[in-house]
Amino acid sequence: MKGYSSDKIRNIVLLGHGSTGKTTFLEAGLLNTKVISRLGKVESGNTVSDYEKMEIEKGYTINQTLVPVEYNGTKLNFIDTPGFFDFAGEARAALSTGATAIIMVDASSGIQVGTEKAWDLVKEYNSPTFFVINKIDKDNVNVDEVVAALQDKFGTACVTLDDKDALDEAVAGADEELMEKFFEGEPFTDEEFAHGLATGIHNGDIMPILTMSALTGEGVDTVLDSLCKYVPKPATVVTPAKDADDNDIEIACDPAGDLVLFVFKTLADPFLGKISYAKVVSGTLKSGTEVYNPRSEKSEKLGSVFFVRGKSQEMTDTVVAGDMVALGKLQNTKTGDTLCAKNKQVRIPAIAFPSPCYFIAVEAADKNEDEKMAQGLSRLMEEDPTFVLERNAETHQTLLGGQGDIQLGIIQAKLKDRYGVSVNVVPQKIAYRETIKGNSDVQGKHKKQSGGAGQYGDVHIRFSPSQEPGLEFSEELFGGSVPKNYVPAVEKGLLECMEKGPLAGCKVQNIKAVLYDGSYHEVDSNEVSFKIAASLAFKKGIVEAKPCLLEPIMKLEITVPEAYVGAVMGDLPNRRGIVMGMDPTMSGTVLHAEAPQSELFDYAIALRSMTQARGSFTVEFARYAELPGNLADKVIAAYKASQEEK
Repeated sequence: MKGYSSDKIRNIVLLGHGSTGKTTFLEAGLLNTKVISRLGKVESGNTVSDYEKMEIEKGYTINQTLVPVEYNGTKLNFIDTPGFFDFAGEARAALSTGATAIIMVDASSGIQVGTEKAWDLVKEYNSPTFFVINKIDKDNVNVDEVVAALQDKFGTACVTLDDKDALDEAVAGADEELMEKFFEGEPFTDEEFAHGLATGIHNGDIMPILTMSALTGEGVDTVLDSLCKYVPKPATVVTPAKDADDNDIEIACDPAGDLVLFVFKTLADPFLGKISYAKVVSGTLKSGTEVYNPRSEKSEKLGSVFFVRGKSQEMTDTVVAGDMVALGKLQNTKTGDTLCAKNKQVRIPAIAFPSPCYFIAVEAADKNEDEKMAQGLSRLMEEDPTFVLERNAETHQTLLGGQGDIQLGIIQAKLKDRYGVSVNVVPQKIAYRETIKGNSDVQGKHKKQSGGAGQYGDVHIRFSPSQEPGLEFSEELFGGSVPKNYVPAVEKGLLECMEKGPLAGCKVQNIKAVLYDGSYHEVDSNEVSFKIAASLAFKKGIVEAKPCLLEPIMKLEITVPEAYVGAVMGDLPNRRGIVMGMDPTMSGTVLHAEAPQSELFDYAIALRSMTQARGSFTVEFARYAELPGNLADKVIAAYKASQEEK
């Protein structure tokens, strides 16, 4: 791959529903430009784009892949993205480069869920967009119907390049001179037409519809030629950023400007080390240049610089603004980072990855590999920032969170394949809490004689519910029944007991304790004795004050198209959920609801099923509420059984 000037580079993200032929289209482009001698097939595991072992085994794209196609003197940098919704973060990362989007559509299937999701993404990123209808070679395909459906769904800006009337009108809107010529009935010159069309595409006023069959090659050259002509040039892309003083700025794509790189993908290869995919936003990259990372506040030397096409690499020493490149072994840089000159620091906004909505609890199959598991997962998080690794301090479980079961299954498979660590998925535990609903008045007395100095502590404490989240402690002592210097020991004893309640060993909360009486011994009393006395009072007092279990209640915001509102609302009561309200939006309805955490472990998968993957939700902790008696009995019984086993 030779170097290209900025005006001969086009950056394009391939989006669309799974199996619409994005990867096969790249094969066709490489075949037409004689980079490969025969068309690879996804199902055969021999395509340039899907080269990773896991992708070959599964038969679908998992990671975004950079595949340049050099066509008629123009370098088309294609970023192939997965069609599965679990890997939507890959598409977001690719679109963050300011690239033009192609939404691939299967001619026989028409508009699918993935088409709609891709559309939502390109509108969010304000990306220039092409629709490419693929698989026109299939039997019983009506391309005109698909075109009409796209226009009906996504607007009249969707036009085919052979619809001269619609195109002329759209092109006329590019500038005033063209508009005057259009109204006066004067034809556009080829140069005016191309300029107006490119301007309209850049502004989002025109979204060309192209047709082809990647499998037979029909129309592939036309698509590539149109992309060369009409995809906005890098020079038209202005990147928003912040300067060193946090002021808003815009970075022009200028090869002579200050060097600015944006890292949009990281590969964590256990053998080759870390590889960072970056776009040269401004300036000209030279191998050996030292750059600065404002986030990590560390400098990096750009040693290994290479162009990639799938897994193939070609070393280079110069890369101009607008091009995309791979950088080897950056130590302090991760996906979403900006690299720039230290004396001219800028920061491009980080990639807006979706928050995890599906969690599973895992443990190393070999207990001796816990640390190895954590290290491997941390490395994989560099590659896929849309999943998280958490350690729940209360349940002592390791949790993996992501977008769905397919993604987390791939993470587990990669962990075993790359780092040799097998994990078991175990039932997820709930961080229940304990509290009281009634009052009690108890004595806690600790008396011990053992030859030498004895131990003596005696307290009288009233327990009652409190609005304070933890322990609300006070004393109403009189007459020196308990010396003041022992009061902190009493409070400390109670606080230690709050960590493990009597019902199921859970944390205790919302407790008011009033120390109002007691007694002491001149010789045998000490702080330890009063701590023990307080703990005895606590255990007795909580049991006598109508203890109960609390469960975490989560706040949900569920966004669904109108057609699925009924199904989603009908499902929530089965999860002990309550709809608190609803708001109409441009994309459907937002349901505001609350439901217990224990009923939501599979909600990401269930909602996807109920809404044909069109629904989404966010979840956050709301409060604790009393666990119903029958469920509480099961939790308490399970805890007692586990204690007996010990």
